[in-house]
Amino acid sequence: MEVQVETAGGLTRRLHVTIPADRFEREVGERLKRLAGRARVPGFRPGKAPLKVIQQQYGADARNDAVGELVRQTWPEALTQSTLQPASSPNFNVTAEAVGQPLVYTASFDVFPEITLGDLSQIKISRPVVEVTEADVDRLVDNLRKARRTLAVAERAAQAGDVVTVDFEGKLDGEAFQGGKSDNASIEIGEARFLPDLENGLIGHSAGETFDVAVNFPADYRNEALAGKATVFTIVMKEVREPKLPELDEEFLKVHGIDEGGAEALRSKCREALEAERTKAVTARVKREVMDQLHAMHPIDVPAGLVGEEVDRMRTETINRIGANRGNDMSKMKPEQLKAMLPGEMFEPGAKGRVALGLLVGEVITSRQISIDPARVDLALDNIAGDFEDPEEVRQLYRSREDLMQRLRSVVLEEQVVETLAAGAQVTDEPMSLEDLLKSQQQAQPA
Repeated sequence: MEVQVETAGGLTRRLHVTIPADRFEREVGERLKRLAGRARVPGFRPGKAPLKVIQQQYGADARNDAVGELVRQTWPEALTQSTLQPASSPNFNVTAEAVGQPLVYTASFDVFPEITLGDLSQIKISRPVVEVTEADVDRLVDNLRKARRTLAVAERAAQAGDVVTVDFEGKLDGEAFQGGKSDNASIEIGEARFLPDLENGLIGHSAGETFDVAVNFPADYRNEALAGKATVFTIVMKEVREPKLPELDEEFLKVHGIDEGGAEALRSKCREALEAERTKAVTARVKREVMDQLHAMHPIDVPAGLVGEEVDRMRTETINRIGANRGNDMSKMKPEQLKAMLPGEMFEPGAKGRVALGLLVGEVITSRQISIDPARVDLALDNIAGDFEDPEEVRQLYRSREDLMQRLRSVVLEEQVVETLAAGAQVTDEPMSLEDLLKSQQQAQPA
Protein backbone atom coordinates (compact mmCIF):
# COMPACT_ATOMS: atom_id res chain seq x y z
CA MET A 1 0.00 0.00 0.00
CA GLU A 2 1.30 3.43 -0.95
CA VAL A 3 0.54 6.58 1.06
CA GLN A 4 1.30 10.13 -0.02
CA VAL A 5 0.70 13.24 2.13
CA GLU A 6 -0.46 16.50 0.59
CA THR A 7 -0.71 19.83 2.42
CA ALA A 8 -3.96 21.31 1.17
CA GLY A 9 -3.58 24.70 2.86
CA GLY A 10 -3.50 25.74 6.50
CA LEU A 11 -4.04 22.77 8.78
CA THR A 12 -5.75 20.64 6.13
CA ARG A 13 -3.96 17.49 5.04
CA ARG A 14 -4.91 15.04 2.33
CA LEU A 15 -3.73 11.44 2.26
CA HIS A 16 -3.63 9.75 -1.14
CA VAL A 17 -3.87 6.01 -0.50
CA THR A 18 -3.21 3.45 -3.26
CA ILE A 19 -4.19 -0.18 -2.68
CA PRO A 20 -2.67 -2.72 -5.12
CA ALA A 21 -4.98 -4.11 -7.77
CA ASP A 22 -4.50 -7.74 -6.69
CA ARG A 23 -5.65 -6.96 -3.13
CA PHE A 24 -8.64 -5.05 -4.44
CA GLU A 25 -9.67 -7.83 -6.85
CA ARG A 26 -9.10 -10.47 -4.18
CA GLU A 27 -11.51 -8.67 -1.86
CA VAL A 28 -14.09 -8.43 -4.67
CA GLY A 29 -13.64 -12.12 -5.55
CA GLU A 30 -14.12 -13.25 -1.95
CA ARG A 31 -17.36 -11.33 -1.73
CA LEU A 32 -18.61 -12.82 -4.98
CA LYS A 33 -17.82 -16.33 -3.71
CA ARG A 34 -19.78 -15.72 -0.55
CA LEU A 35 -22.68 -14.43 -2.60
CA ALA A 36 -22.52 -17.44 -4.90
CA GLY A 37 -23.02 -19.78 -1.95
CA ARG A 38 -26.37 -18.29 -0.98
CA ALA A 39 -27.67 -16.36 -4.01
CA ARG A 40 -31.00 -17.38 -5.53
CA VAL A 41 -30.76 -17.01 -9.29
CA PRO A 42 -33.72 -17.98 -11.54
CA GLY A 43 -32.95 -21.20 -13.48
CA PHE A 44 -30.39 -22.45 -10.94
CA ARG A 45 -30.64 -24.27 -7.65
CA PRO A 46 -29.71 -22.10 -4.61
CA GLY A 47 -25.95 -21.73 -4.42
CA LYS A 48 -25.35 -23.47 -7.79
CA ALA A 49 -25.31 -20.50 -10.17
CA PRO A 50 -22.01 -20.11 -12.06
CA LEU A 51 -19.64 -17.42 -10.73
CA LYS A 52 -19.88 -15.60 -14.07
CA VAL A 53 -23.65 -15.25 -13.65
CA ILE A 54 -23.18 -14.09 -10.06
CA GLN A 55 -20.68 -11.50 -11.23
CA GLN A 56 -23.07 -10.19 -13.88
CA GLN A 57 -25.86 -9.73 -11.36
CA TYR A 58 -23.98 -8.76 -8.22
CA GLY A 59 -20.58 -7.55 -9.44
CA ALA A 60 -21.28 -3.82 -8.96
CA ASP A 61 -22.57 -4.34 -5.41
CA ALA A 62 -19.62 -6.55 -4.58
CA ARG A 63 -17.16 -3.90 -5.77
CA ASN A 64 -18.89 -1.16 -3.79
CA ASP A 65 -18.83 -3.29 -0.65
CA ALA A 66 -15.18 -4.16 -1.24
CA VAL A 67 -14.28 -0.50 -1.64
CA GLY A 68 -15.95 0.39 1.67
CA GLU A 69 -14.31 -2.52 3.48
CA LEU A 70 -10.83 -1.78 2.12
CA VAL A 71 -11.09 1.92 3.06
CA ARG A 72 -12.17 0.91 6.57
CA GLN A 73 -9.31 -1.63 6.86
CA THR A 74 -6.54 0.51 5.42
CA TRP A 75 -7.32 3.94 6.89
CA PRO A 76 -5.72 3.27 10.32
CA GLU A 77 -2.65 1.78 8.62
CA ALA A 78 -2.36 4.73 6.24
CA LEU A 79 -2.67 7.18 9.12
CA THR A 80 0.08 5.40 11.07
CA GLN A 81 2.29 5.42 8.01
CA SER A 82 1.76 9.17 7.56
CA THR A 83 2.62 9.93 11.25
CA LEU A 84 -0.10 12.61 11.25
CA GLN A 85 -2.51 13.26 14.13
CA PRO A 86 -6.01 14.19 12.89
CA ALA A 87 -7.94 16.86 14.74
CA SER A 88 -11.18 15.98 12.96
CA SER A 89 -12.90 13.06 11.29
CA PRO A 90 -11.70 12.47 7.72
CA ASN A 91 -13.70 12.94 4.55
CA PHE A 92 -13.10 10.06 2.14
CA ASN A 93 -13.23 10.27 -1.63
CA VAL A 94 -12.59 7.29 -3.94
CA THR A 95 -10.73 8.55 -7.01
CA ALA A 96 -10.04 5.29 -8.91
CA GLU A 97 -11.62 1.83 -8.81
CA ALA A 98 -11.37 0.44 -12.37
CA VAL A 99 -11.27 -3.36 -12.90
CA GLY A 100 -7.71 -4.62 -12.82
CA GLN A 101 -6.41 -1.27 -11.56
CA PRO A 102 -5.35 -0.18 -8.05
CA LEU A 103 -7.99 1.25 -5.72
CA VAL A 104 -7.15 4.87 -4.95
CA TYR A 105 -8.85 7.08 -2.38
CA THR A 106 -8.12 10.30 -0.55
CA ALA A 107 -8.75 11.16 3.09
CA SER A 108 -8.97 14.86 3.95
CA PHE A 109 -8.78 16.12 7.54
CA ASP A 110 -7.36 18.85 9.75
CA VAL A 111 -4.34 18.35 11.97
CA PHE A 112 -3.48 20.05 15.23
CA PRO A 113 -1.29 23.15 14.93
CA GLU A 114 2.30 23.02 16.07
CA ILE A 115 2.55 25.19 19.18
CA THR A 116 5.74 26.69 20.58
CA LEU A 117 5.07 28.55 23.79
CA GLY A 118 6.71 31.94 24.20
CA ASP A 119 8.07 33.56 27.34
CA LEU A 120 5.08 33.21 29.66
CA SER A 121 6.79 35.35 32.30
CA GLN A 122 5.83 38.33 30.10
CA ILE A 123 2.20 37.92 31.10
CA LYS A 124 1.13 41.01 33.05
CA ILE A 125 -1.69 40.82 35.59
CA SER A 126 -3.49 43.67 37.32
CA ARG A 127 -4.80 41.96 40.44
CA PRO A 128 -7.64 43.71 42.32
CA VAL A 129 -7.04 44.34 46.01
CA VAL A 130 -10.48 44.76 47.55
CA GLU A 131 -11.53 45.34 51.14
CA VAL A 132 -15.11 44.53 52.12
CA THR A 133 -16.22 47.66 54.00
CA GLU A 134 -19.07 48.35 56.40
CA ALA A 135 -20.69 50.35 53.59
CA ASP A 136 -20.65 47.22 51.40
CA VAL A 137 -22.36 45.27 54.18
CA ASP A 138 -24.89 48.09 54.60
CA ARG A 139 -25.73 47.91 50.88
CA LEU A 140 -26.29 44.16 51.00
CA VAL A 141 -28.49 44.41 54.09
CA ASP A 142 -30.48 47.18 52.36
CA ASN A 143 -30.86 44.99 49.26
CA LEU A 144 -32.19 42.17 51.42
CA ARG A 145 -34.70 44.57 52.92
CA LYS A 146 -35.67 45.94 49.49
CA ALA A 147 -36.32 42.39 48.29
CA ARG A 148 -39.06 42.12 50.97
CA ARG A 149 -40.36 45.65 50.72
CA THR A 150 -44.01 46.66 50.53
CA LEU A 151 -45.46 49.60 48.60
CA ALA A 152 -47.84 52.11 50.17
CA VAL A 153 -49.83 54.80 48.37
CA ALA A 154 -48.18 58.21 48.90
CA GLU A 155 -50.31 61.36 49.04
CA ARG A 156 -47.46 63.53 47.78
CA ALA A 157 -45.41 64.27 44.68
CA ALA A 158 -43.25 61.48 43.26
CA GLN A 159 -39.60 61.31 44.19
CA ALA A 160 -36.63 59.06 43.41
CA GLY A 161 -37.21 55.51 44.62
CA ASP A 162 -41.02 55.67 44.29
CA VAL A 163 -43.01 53.32 42.07
CA VAL A 164 -45.54 55.18 39.93
CA THR A 165 -48.33 53.99 37.66
CA VAL A 166 -48.72 56.11 34.52
CA ASP A 167 -50.21 56.24 31.06
CA PHE A 168 -47.84 57.75 28.50
CA GLU A 169 -47.68 58.54 24.82
CA GLY A 170 -44.61 59.81 23.00
CA LYS A 171 -44.65 62.00 19.89
CA LEU A 172 -41.91 62.86 17.40
CA ASP A 173 -42.51 66.13 15.56
CA GLY A 174 -46.09 66.02 16.80
CA GLU A 175 -46.76 62.50 15.49
CA ALA A 176 -47.17 59.39 17.66
CA PHE A 177 -44.59 56.68 16.96
CA GLN A 178 -44.72 52.91 17.27
CA GLY A 179 -43.83 51.60 20.73
CA GLY A 180 -44.20 55.01 22.34
CA LYS A 181 -47.54 54.41 24.03
CA SER A 182 -48.43 52.44 27.17
CA ASP A 183 -51.27 52.31 29.68
CA ASN A 184 -50.87 51.51 33.38
CA ALA A 185 -47.10 51.30 33.07
CA SER A 186 -45.29 50.70 36.36
CA ILE A 187 -42.06 52.69 36.66
CA GLU A 188 -39.64 52.65 39.57
CA ILE A 189 -37.97 56.04 39.46
CA GLY A 190 -34.20 55.62 39.41
CA GLU A 191 -34.19 51.94 38.41
CA ALA A 192 -33.10 52.95 34.86
CA ARG A 193 -35.45 50.57 33.08
CA PHE A 194 -36.79 53.53 31.09
CA LEU A 195 -34.97 56.45 29.48
CA PRO A 196 -33.39 58.77 32.09
CA ASP A 197 -35.24 61.85 30.81
CA LEU A 198 -38.57 60.05 31.19
CA GLU A 199 -37.89 58.77 34.72
CA ASN A 200 -36.47 62.07 35.94
CA GLY A 201 -39.40 63.96 34.42
CA LEU A 202 -41.81 62.11 36.73
CA ILE A 203 -40.25 63.59 39.88
CA GLY A 204 -42.30 66.34 41.49
CA HIS A 205 -45.66 65.31 39.99
CA SER A 206 -48.61 63.89 41.93
CA ALA A 207 -51.40 61.45 41.14
CA GLY A 208 -54.08 63.02 38.94
CA GLU A 209 -51.69 65.32 37.03
CA THR A 210 -51.29 65.33 33.25
CA PHE A 211 -48.06 66.86 31.96
CA ASP A 212 -45.45 66.72 29.20
CA VAL A 213 -41.86 65.55 29.50
CA ALA A 214 -39.14 66.25 26.93
CA VAL A 215 -37.25 63.03 26.21
CA ASN A 216 -34.08 62.89 24.12
CA PHE A 217 -33.27 59.45 22.74
CA PRO A 218 -29.55 58.52 22.85
CA ALA A 219 -27.61 58.52 19.59
CA ASP A 220 -26.98 54.77 19.84
CA TYR A 221 -30.62 53.85 20.54
CA ARG A 222 -31.52 50.46 19.04
CA ASN A 223 -34.40 51.93 17.00
CA GLU A 224 -32.60 53.98 14.35
CA ALA A 225 -35.75 56.01 13.60
CA LEU A 226 -35.60 57.41 17.15
CA ALA A 227 -31.84 57.49 17.72
CA GLY A 228 -30.69 60.99 18.65
CA LYS A 229 -34.20 62.43 18.27
CA ALA A 230 -35.98 64.86 20.59
CA THR A 231 -39.49 63.74 21.53
CA VAL A 232 -42.27 64.80 23.89
CA PHE A 233 -44.14 62.35 26.14
CA THR A 234 -47.56 63.19 27.54
CA ILE A 235 -47.87 61.62 31.00
CA VAL A 236 -50.97 60.86 33.05
CA MET A 237 -49.85 60.23 36.63
CA LYS A 238 -52.33 57.71 38.08
CA GLU A 239 -50.69 56.59 41.33
CA VAL A 240 -47.59 57.20 43.46
CA ARG A 241 -46.42 54.50 45.85
CA GLU A 242 -43.49 54.66 48.21
CA PRO A 243 -41.45 51.63 49.35
CA LYS A 244 -41.65 50.54 52.97
CA LEU A 245 -38.67 48.45 54.10
CA PRO A 246 -39.08 45.81 56.81
CA GLU A 247 -37.39 46.21 60.14
CA LEU A 248 -34.55 43.86 61.13
CA ASP A 249 -36.90 42.07 63.49
CA GLU A 250 -37.03 38.43 64.54
CA GLU A 251 -39.24 37.42 61.61
CA PHE A 252 -36.98 39.08 59.03
CA LEU A 253 -33.83 37.55 60.56
CA LYS A 254 -35.38 34.07 60.67
CA VAL A 255 -36.22 34.28 56.95
CA HIS A 256 -32.49 34.80 56.33
CA GLY A 257 -31.37 31.90 58.51
CA ILE A 258 -30.51 33.90 61.66
CA ASP A 259 -31.85 32.32 64.83
CA GLU A 260 -29.39 33.88 67.27
CA GLY A 261 -27.22 36.97 67.42
CA GLY A 262 -29.69 39.46 65.99
CA ALA A 263 -28.76 42.08 63.40
CA GLU A 264 -25.02 41.67 64.02
CA ALA A 265 -25.25 37.97 63.12
CA LEU A 266 -26.97 38.96 59.86
CA ARG A 267 -24.24 41.48 59.09
CA SER A 268 -21.58 38.87 59.81
CA LYS A 269 -23.28 36.47 57.42
CA CYS A 270 -23.50 39.20 54.79
CA ARG A 271 -19.81 39.99 55.18
CA GLU A 272 -18.88 36.33 54.68
CA ALA A 273 -21.03 36.21 51.53
CA LEU A 274 -19.43 39.38 50.15
CA GLU A 275 -15.91 38.13 50.91
CA ALA A 276 -16.69 34.89 49.08
CA GLU A 277 -18.07 36.89 46.13
CA ARG A 278 -14.95 39.10 46.16
CA THR A 279 -12.64 36.05 46.06
CA LYS A 280 -14.65 34.56 43.21
CA ALA A 281 -14.57 37.81 41.23
CA VAL A 282 -10.82 38.36 41.75
CA THR A 283 -10.12 34.78 40.65
CA ALA A 284 -12.29 35.22 37.57
CA ARG A 285 -10.57 38.49 36.62
CA VAL A 286 -7.07 37.04 37.01
CA LYS A 287 -8.12 34.05 34.92
CA ARG A 288 -9.53 36.31 32.21
CA GLU A 289 -6.34 38.37 32.04
CA VAL A 290 -4.10 35.29 31.97
CA MET A 291 -6.15 33.61 29.25
CA ASP A 292 -6.49 36.76 27.14
CA GLN A 293 -2.72 37.32 27.17
CA LEU A 294 -1.90 33.66 26.59
CA HIS A 295 -4.09 33.81 23.49
CA ALA A 296 -2.72 37.17 22.33
CA MET A 297 0.89 35.95 22.66
CA HIS A 298 0.22 32.84 20.54
CA PRO A 299 -1.86 33.50 17.41
CA ILE A 300 -2.47 30.02 16.00
CA ASP A 301 -4.57 28.43 13.28
CA VAL A 302 -7.34 26.23 14.63
CA PRO A 303 -8.87 23.10 13.05
CA ALA A 304 -12.14 23.89 11.28
CA GLY A 305 -13.72 20.67 12.56
CA LEU A 306 -13.11 21.61 16.19
CA VAL A 307 -14.45 25.11 15.54
CA GLY A 308 -17.62 23.61 14.07
CA GLU A 309 -18.10 21.42 17.14
CA GLU A 310 -17.60 24.44 19.41
CA VAL A 311 -20.10 26.47 17.37
CA ASP A 312 -22.68 23.72 17.98
CA ARG A 313 -21.93 23.77 21.71
CA MET A 314 -22.23 27.55 21.89
CA ARG A 315 -25.52 27.45 19.98
CA THR A 316 -26.84 24.88 22.47
CA GLU A 317 -25.69 27.03 25.40
CA THR A 318 -27.49 30.03 23.91
CA ILE A 319 -30.66 28.03 23.30
CA ASN A 320 -30.65 26.78 26.89
CA ARG A 321 -30.00 30.30 28.21
CA ILE A 322 -32.84 31.79 26.14
CA GLY A 323 -35.15 29.02 27.26
CA ALA A 324 -34.27 29.55 30.91
CA ASN A 325 -34.62 33.34 30.76
CA ARG A 326 -37.83 33.49 28.74
CA GLY A 327 -39.46 30.21 29.69
CA ASN A 328 -39.36 29.02 26.07
CA ASP A 329 -38.94 25.36 25.20
CA MET A 330 -36.77 25.56 22.10
CA SER A 331 -35.77 21.91 22.31
CA LYS A 332 -38.79 21.02 20.17
CA MET A 333 -37.55 23.10 17.25
CA LYS A 334 -35.92 21.31 14.33
CA PRO A 335 -32.11 21.65 13.98
CA GLU A 336 -32.44 23.52 10.69
CA GLN A 337 -34.79 26.04 12.35
CA LEU A 338 -32.35 26.62 15.19
CA LYS A 339 -29.45 27.06 12.75
CA ALA A 340 -31.47 29.56 10.73
CA MET A 341 -32.36 31.51 13.87
CA LEU A 342 -28.83 31.26 15.33
CA PRO A 343 -26.46 30.95 12.35
CA GLY A 344 -22.93 29.70 12.89
CA GLU A 345 -21.44 33.06 11.89
CA MET A 346 -22.74 34.48 15.18
CA PHE A 347 -20.58 32.11 17.19
CA GLU A 348 -17.55 31.52 14.95
CA PRO A 349 -15.22 34.21 16.38
CA GLY A 350 -15.90 33.09 19.94
CA ALA A 351 -15.63 29.43 18.96
CA LYS A 352 -12.22 30.01 17.37
CA GLY A 353 -11.07 31.72 20.56
CA ARG A 354 -12.29 28.85 22.74
CA VAL A 355 -10.62 26.22 20.57
CA ALA A 356 -7.34 28.16 20.42
CA LEU A 357 -7.30 28.59 24.20
CA GLY A 358 -8.08 24.92 24.71
CA LEU A 359 -5.09 23.93 22.56
CA LEU A 360 -2.81 26.46 24.27
CA VAL A 361 -3.87 25.32 27.74
CA GLY A 362 -3.22 21.75 26.68
CA GLU A 363 0.30 22.70 25.61
CA VAL A 364 0.90 24.45 28.95
CA ILE A 365 -0.28 21.33 30.79
CA THR A 366 2.11 19.18 28.77
CA SER A 367 5.12 21.50 28.91
CA ARG A 368 4.74 22.32 32.62
CA GLN A 369 3.77 18.72 33.47
CA ILE A 370 0.67 19.81 35.37
CA SER A 371 -1.43 16.96 36.69
CA ILE A 372 -4.89 17.05 38.23
CA ASP A 373 -5.00 17.42 42.01
CA PRO A 374 -7.59 14.90 43.35
CA ALA A 375 -7.95 16.83 46.61
CA ARG A 376 -8.97 19.95 44.69
CA VAL A 377 -11.52 17.96 42.72
CA ASP A 378 -13.04 16.74 45.99
CA LEU A 379 -13.08 20.29 47.34
CA ALA A 380 -14.73 21.61 44.17
CA LEU A 381 -17.38 18.93 44.42
CA ASP A 382 -17.98 19.82 48.08
CA ASN A 383 -18.44 23.48 47.09
CA ILE A 384 -21.01 22.56 44.45
CA ALA A 385 -22.85 20.15 46.73
CA GLY A 386 -22.90 22.68 49.58
CA ASP A 387 -25.37 24.86 47.63
CA PHE A 388 -28.03 22.14 47.74
CA GLU A 389 -30.36 20.91 50.47
CA ASP A 390 -28.93 17.37 50.34
CA PRO A 391 -25.18 17.70 49.60
CA GLU A 392 -24.49 13.97 49.77
CA GLU A 393 -27.11 13.26 47.12
CA VAL A 394 -25.37 15.72 44.79
CA ARG A 395 -21.98 14.13 45.45
CA GLN A 396 -23.37 10.70 44.62
CA LEU A 397 -24.95 12.03 41.43
CA TYR A 398 -21.62 13.45 40.23
CA ARG A 399 -19.66 10.32 41.15
CA SER A 400 -22.16 8.13 39.31
CA ARG A 401 -21.75 10.10 36.07
CA GLU A 402 -18.37 10.22 34.39
CA ASP A 403 -19.40 13.13 32.15
CA LEU A 404 -20.07 15.36 35.16
CA MET A 405 -16.85 14.31 36.89
CA GLN A 406 -14.82 14.85 33.72
CA ARG A 407 -16.26 18.34 33.35
CA LEU A 408 -15.39 19.08 36.98
CA ARG A 409 -11.83 17.77 36.53
CA SER A 410 -11.42 19.98 33.46
CA VAL A 411 -12.46 23.05 35.45
CA VAL A 412 -10.04 22.21 38.28
CA LEU A 413 -7.19 21.51 35.87
CA GLU A 414 -7.79 24.83 34.13
CA GLU A 415 -7.66 26.57 37.53
CA GLN A 416 -4.30 24.90 38.18
CA VAL A 417 -3.01 26.13 34.82
CA VAL A 418 -4.09 29.71 35.59
CA GLU A 419 -2.45 29.58 39.02
CA THR A 420 0.77 28.21 37.51
CA LEU A 421 0.92 30.98 34.91
CA ALA A 422 -0.09 33.68 37.39
CA ALA A 423 2.65 32.58 39.79
CA GLY A 424 5.27 33.30 37.13
CA ALA A 425 3.63 36.44 35.73
CA GLN A 426 4.31 40.12 36.39
CA VAL A 427 1.63 41.06 38.94
CA THR A 428 0.57 44.58 39.88
CA ASP A 429 -1.87 45.11 42.73
CA GLU A 430 -4.78 47.43 41.90
CA PRO A 431 -6.78 48.83 44.85
CA MET A 432 -10.46 48.75 43.96
CA SER A 433 -13.84 49.00 45.63
CA LEU A 434 -16.02 45.92 45.84
CA GLU A 435 -18.72 47.69 43.86
CA ASP A 436 -16.34 48.46 40.97
CA LEU A 437 -14.96 44.91 41.02
CA LEU A 438 -18.39 43.31 40.78
CA LYS A 439 -19.49 45.80 38.14
CA SER A 440 -16.46 44.99 35.97
CA GLN A 441 -17.19 41.30 36.42
CA GLN A 442 -20.78 41.75 35.22
CA GLN A 443 -19.60 43.72 32.19
CA ALA A 444 -17.20 40.90 31.27
CA GLN A 445 -19.98 38.30 31.26
CA PRO A 446 -21.21 37.13 27.83
CA ALA A 447 -24.48 38.67 26.73
